[in-house]
Amino acid sequence: MRVPVLVPLVAAAAALALMAMVPYAAAQPWVVCDTKSGNYSAGSAYADTVLELISALRANASASPALFASGSAGAGADTVYGIVLCRAEDVSASDCFDCGTRAGQDVESVCNGTRDAVLVYNQCYVRVAATDFLASLNNTGMARLTSGRSIPSGVNVAVYDAAVTRLLNATARLAVAQPPPKMFATGQLVGLDPRLPNIWSMAQCAGDLSPAQCRRCLDDLVAQWWNGSTFPLDVDGARLAGSRCNLRSELGDVFYTGSPMVKLQMNDEAAARAPSTDVVPATGGGGKNNSAGKLLAIILPIVIVAAVAATTLYIWNVRKKRMFRGTKLPHLEDFESIKSTLLSLSSLQVATNNFDESNKLGEGGFGSVYKGDLFGQQVAVKRLSKGSGQGLEELRNELVLMAKLHHKNLVRLEGFCLEEGERLLVYEYMPNKSLDTVLFDPKEKRRLDWRKRFNIIEGVARGLQYLHEDSQRKIIHRDMKAGNVLLDADMNPKIGDFGLARLFGQDQTRDVTNRIVGTFGYMSPEYVMRGQYSTKLDVFSFGILVIEIITGKRNIGHYFHEQNEDIISTVWRHWSEGTIAEIIDDSLGRNYS
Repeated sequence: MRVPVLVPLVAAAAALALMAMVPYAAAQPWVVCDTKSGNYSAGSAYADTVLELISALRANASASPALFASGSAGAGADTVYGIVLCRAEDVSASDCFDCGTRAGQDVESVCNGTRDAVLVYNQCYVRVAATDFLASLNNTGMARLTSGRSIPSGVNVAVYDAAVTRLLNATARLAVAQPPPKMFATGQLVGLDPRLPNIWSMAQCAGDLSPAQCRRCLDDLVAQWWNGSTFPLDVDGARLAGSRCNLRSELGDVFYTGSPMVKLQMNDEAAARAPSTDVVPATGGGGKNNSAGKLLAIILPIVIVAAVAATTLYIWNVRKKRMFRGTKLPHLEDFESIKSTLLSLSSLQVATNNFDESNKLGEGGFGSVYKGDLFGQQVAVKRLSKGSGQGLEELRNELVLMAKLHHKNLVRLEGFCLEEGERLLVYEYMPNKSLDTVLFDPKEKRRLDWRKRFNIIEGVARGLQYLHEDSQRKIIHRDMKAGNVLLDADMNPKIGDFGLARLFGQDQTRDVTNRIVGTFGYMSPEYVMRGQYSTKLDVFSFGILVIEIITGKRNIGHYFHEQNEDIISTVWRHWSEGTIAEIIDDSLGRNYS
């Protein structure tokens, strides 16, 4: 068995040395006791409430498909908040109940009646506290466990660390991909080195998290793993267990039951030279493993060179210090509203196969957009031009606005990254790209019958109504056009690209600017000539968009050369002559209202 040791948040070196020799089984539970929270006496009302809550949670957790339960008991000063999280899949309901029983027996003695206590067992994680830690998504109540043993002498430490990181990332991806609330996965890596026949892993999130919240929680744990202070670089087994998510890696004997849900394979001979590796899905089991295979098919083959791996470790060590260097952040109050969506650069590099050209969806004035697979979720990653100040204000605009805007007809911001000079925005993926790529293509436009076109018009109108009237602050988009209307799998429209958008004050109706930005052909006359803008600017642009949707032609350019007319002039002429039906897109035939 392993010989894990609890590394508390604050611990003396002598205590660590003693704990390192405690056998795994005898050491259970590993505890974190927050002495600042105060203590309670045996037989007190608080003590009775703790036992009452753990008893209820163990029953609820063992009856839950995710083997998870959280809640509170008591009132006033005797209120207790708690959580029980057992390993899903490989732990039975009865084992989960037994683990909760043991926690009820241990909770008072192991921490001497500390009001905030964490108990970690092989099969479950239990926490009780006088403060409502359940109200936060932060992974508090963290226990850091390590085997206290090193990998065999002669094994390349950098190669080993990189392999563990890769396995943890893959396992975390699969855990997030599982249907909530059971977000749990196990993994195995083989063939790294003859002296390391197997590396095992596990990832799990609490059952009340969304997949996106689970992804961020596990991503943060992976980032902590080899950052120079959490674990020794040559440790052969480690575990981070918190109230929101858990992560674990071990050498030697497998610590979970059943087959690994994901399996990574490396060539034995080549592993010593650290070449690229191949990912293979775990065999057997059916649908779950099939989904794992699809998920892992996008993982970037990693070329592990010792120097590169060492550099990677160093980067993780200084990551937080350098993350925002050279990048002008939003105001503090704005940044507080968006920091929960912060993603690591490494996760986005893996998601996009290191921004491979084959994943590029398009390119604009401020950079490129790539398709990616982020923990099983398809996303679009906007990469602003590196090393350039161009688009920085647009980035800040979009970060702050998109984090605050939530509507079915607005593209959803999934996260962002401001790391190592990169400026990246991550959005939900829209399979049918932007409206202009479909509407103005002679073949593609036939997919847009009148019902779909009307639905697009109505959806964009609803999105603008939200921006102008229904959101907390009035927002002017300033660049409404077909290229900024994205289409989902069912051709439903969502407005995107808020880089040029402007917030209006509570009673503000218009503003004036000396910097005219936007797209020619969609800008209202008063904006182009005098810099005046208001909601009317977006309404004018929306009118141009409606004309384009009906005619199937761009507003920019001349379509009737003999009369030197643009689309607006043509529409006005036909309207005046009573022949408006002649401007309707031929691809619709007579099939429209």
